[in-house]
Amino acid sequence: MNIDWTEEASLYADEIMDIREEIHRHPEMGNREFRTAALIEEKLHEYGIPTRRLLDTAVVGYLRGTADPSKTARTAALRADMDALPITEDTDWTWTSCNDGVMHACGHDVHTAAVLGAARILSKYKDCFAGEIRFIFQPDEEGSGGAQRLVKAGVMKDVDVIFGAHVDPDLPEGTVGIRYGKFYAAADIFEIGIKGKSCHGAEPEKGIDALSAAADMLLRLEKIPSEFLPERAVLSVGTLHAGTARNIIAGEASLSGIIRTLGADTRKKMKERFRDVVSEIANKRQIDAEINMKESYPGVVNSDKPTAFAEKKAEEVFGRDRVVLLEEPTMTTEDFGYYIDAAEGCFYHLGTGCGVPLHNSRFLPPPMTPVYGAAMHAAVLYGYLTEA
Repeated sequence: MNIDWTEEASLYADEIMDIREEIHRHPEMGNREFRTAALIEEKLHEYGIPTRRLLDTAVVGYLRGTADPSKTARTAALRADMDALPITEDTDWTWTSCNDGVMHACGHDVHTAAVLGAARILSKYKDCFAGEIRFIFQPDEEGSGGAQRLVKAGVMKDVDVIFGAHVDPDLPEGTVGIRYGKFYAAADIFEIGIKGKSCHGAEPEKGIDALSAAADMLLRLEKIPSEFLPERAVLSVGTLHAGTARNIIAGEASLSGIIRTLGADTRKKMKERFRDVVSEIANKRQIDAEINMKESYPGVVNSDKPTAFAEKKAEEVFGRDRVVLLEEPTMTTEDFGYYIDAAEGCFYHLGTGCGVPLHNSRFLPPPMTPVYGAAMHAAVLYGYLTEA
């Protein structure tokens, strides 16, 4: 069946935009998306799609195809994140945030409305495909990683492929950004506790200066990424705390920051090099240095086959000139990588053309963005279950 997905999305454009506006007016922080989750359930039930709560605010919809059961039955998943950010909105739209100090500055309102729009469209065609489409509405992407908890709760059980998208203010509205392989960075959060020996500032030879050691360590650590060129990597030291008075040599200091890398191999080597540098400076300075490192998001590395399929569908829906092959990965993080660790998948970008960066108080994709997203999602999911 030849379906014009842009025409299908246009039929429900007003509804999709209304949903986005409603979610944008009432942003909710991670793991508190109760109003948003209730709206999602209401809409999915209206479309005849049964739902399940796996976490307090996570909603999963299950659209089962009723086509010839002798056909190969697979399960394709589509994910949207729902949470907002602790930012005071500074836009002049009539549907600006009603919750003081909270706004959808990362486009999750668009993500949710686009996936609901795709669900609305695809519910009309369940007799045309076999298998299942699983709509995953995830909490807490901006916080501690709702994706990891959802995967542990079994959301990816029997899923063959997963797709997802993020808005991109640097791409024109109505375009799709495709990236093969390494896309988003993995993140490792670190803290370093340094212990020296305090003494009077007039007699530094009687102490071991923890502040000076921390400064040395900071400068050395920030040079590590250059050792991995041309592979991109980032090591950011965000805090340095030391000292109690101007005339006292600091006996203790602490550093904290984030390491961002692309791919498992670079991630492993970067952490090894990090520990080596800290150890070298500790020995040189005769200080004790304790490293506390926590693995955060695993990064997004797109699978080749579903990425090629998404590119093909984007060309069919929007035209070749509206599909952008992204040449560089981003060093920002995204917990979608947990899903791709569980099944092959593809994460793509939806252009907004708004020009305002993500996490900015004036970030606001134009009204039609989720409509374009719904068309793209529907084409990819339906095509995967009927063609791929």
